[in-house]
Amino acid sequence: MYYSTNYSSPLGSLLLAGNSAGLIGVWMEGQRYFGGTVTEDVTDQSDLPVLVAAKNWLDKYFAGRKPAISDLSLAPGGGAFRRAVWDILCGIPYGEYTTYGDIAKKMALKMGRPRMSSQAVGGAVGHNPISIIIPCHRVVGTNGSLTGYAGGIDKKIKLLKHEGVDMSRLYVPAKGTAL
Repeated sequence: MYYSTNYSSPLGSLLLAGNSAGLIGVWMEGQRYFGGTVTEDVTDQSDLPVLVAAKNWLDKYFAGRKPAISDLSLAPGGGAFRRAVWDILCGIPYGEYTTYGDIAKKMALKMGRPRMSSQAVGGAVGHNPISIIIPCHRVVGTNGSLTGYAGGIDKKIKLLKHEGVDMSRLYVPAKGTAL
């Protein structure tokens, strides 16, 4: 059984979902793949402990603190490859960013392969069901392009600025998946 609640954030309304295993989703209104990992009926239950913990985490985050991801029980639905990419995302520190290419190198090493496709990594990053908490917004193109954010480029920029990222080397592409 899945449970959900809404959370009012500076980015707009967020839908939080969880089950007995933990938090399974945080989606922004209008986000691509909205609720994509939810395979059962969802019941509104704002007092579910995992959802209360997620709301408290988000309160701290948007207040400018840096809550630890490990403070939450996360249970994102996805295959082993996607979960491994999401684990790497959880290691990107506040105020910093990495590239799809760097994550691809880490995944290749982890899988014992000579290389890994950045596009495959991009697909996993883009399907992250726990936005903000699993910080997929901290991933950019190798050349500094702010690309590939399912919540929208404007929200990616707001999150990066909120975290104090130096934006001087980053740019919005004229066309592509970010727009």
